[in-house]
Amino acid sequence: MNAYTSNVATGAEGAQAFPIPDNVYAETVTEVRHYTDRLFRFRTTRPASFRFRSGEFVMIGLPNAERPVFRAYSVASPAWDDELEFFSIKVPGGPLTEYLQKVKVGDTILMRKKPTGTLVIDALLPGKRLYLLSTGTGVAPFASLIRDPEVYEKFEEVILVQTCREVAELAYARELYDDVVNHEFLGELAAGKLRLYDSATREPHPRQGRITDLIDSGKLFVDLGVPPFDPSVDRAMICGSMAMIKDTKDRLERFGLVEGANNAPNTFVVERAFVG
Repeated sequence: MNAYTSNVATGAEGAQAFPIPDNVYAETVTEVRHYTDRLFRFRTTRPASFRFRSGEFVMIGLPNAERPVFRAYSVASPAWDDELEFFSIKVPGGPLTEYLQKVKVGDTILMRKKPTGTLVIDALLPGKRLYLLSTGTGVAPFASLIRDPEVYEKFEEVILVQTCREVAELAYARELYDDVVNHEFLGELAAGKLRLYDSATREPHPRQGRITDLIDSGKLFVDLGVPPFDPSVDRAMICGSMAMIKDTKDRLERFGLVEGANNAPNTFVVERAFVG
């Protein structure tokens, strides 16, 4: 049930509130956490009728204009969660994130009703090992997937890979990993299956370098103690910047993996919807 009681919502700090548009959900912010001056997480109430597959995204906006700006945001919470979670970058001057980064508990978030996306396990052929390859906030859809019991039923190994510029930007994924392995029922499913492999590019860290560099050098595979990508057993999902997606996609294809989609499952998938 929504927490608002009128057709005019409470906007983010510094933003005037406008009437809620038709055909959208208006949900209430329940929690906000800022990890760095560039990254933050927020949670909202969840409409009783809202259904989605782990890995999908929705269009998010704010009631701060007659015609609100909407941007694609992966749902970071799993399909079984009573609330919705989102992980966002802060873009100075961004038409949405300029205001979204100022939301506080009790504010209203607008959400279009139809989820979509390609980062779903239905778009992959059956396999043994699942790589979740991300940079920055591209880890958001994987935050949903690593908390989905079905993922552990379908794969023997799930490897969450994230590269960020600064070490502090890796905190969200590390927190997720710890939550899963220590979770009352997820922990048992993920035991011996879920692995986290993170790296930084601009600060000292035990693992340094871009995902593509770690693949090219073979360090990724050596560190994990697994063979290089093998299309007969390995499956992958990619989410990050346009450049990262292109470069990582090229690497996977060199190993013989083939891009799939909801209507044509194959050995890897990418997501091209971005926050701005």
